[in-house]
Amino acid sequence: MKVEQISVFLENKSGRLAEVMRVLGSAGVNIRALSIADTSDFGILRVIVNDNDKAMKALKDNDFTVSKTEVVAVEVPDTPGGLAGILALLEKQSVNVEYMYAFIERSSDNAIIIFRFDGNDRAIKALSEAGITILEGAKVYNL
Repeated sequence: MKVEQISVFLENKSGRLAEVMRVLGSAGVNIRALSIADTSDFGILRVIVNDNDKAMKALKDNDFTVSKTEVVAVEVPDTPGGLAGILALLEKQSVNVEYMYAFIERSSDNAIIIFRFDGNDRAIKALSEAGITILEGAKVYNL
């Protein structure tokens, strides 16, 4: 029930993000979701793509520093307070959200949020027990 996310370390200078996008595009890799966090010196681009192996190879072949991280794709009710309800459930189980970002697509009538927790397995257990839908990686990569 976990999704592989690729993290790319980027120098914070003009053109680096565009270069990553060119590399992935040339390799035929489609981005499903992304997030970027930066400081004055560097940034971390987090992406979910349709082909992790192809993306990792293309980026490494072009001298980017990359790694894989496991995240969790959660269906969140697309209504006012939907995310608040999910976060309250996690708070009751003492699960901390390290970061999160929205997915481009929807699943049925729900939004999809990508989460990185301090305890992915505990979060998955708590969410599953509460009847919250967690998407399999294979589904997420092909949305």
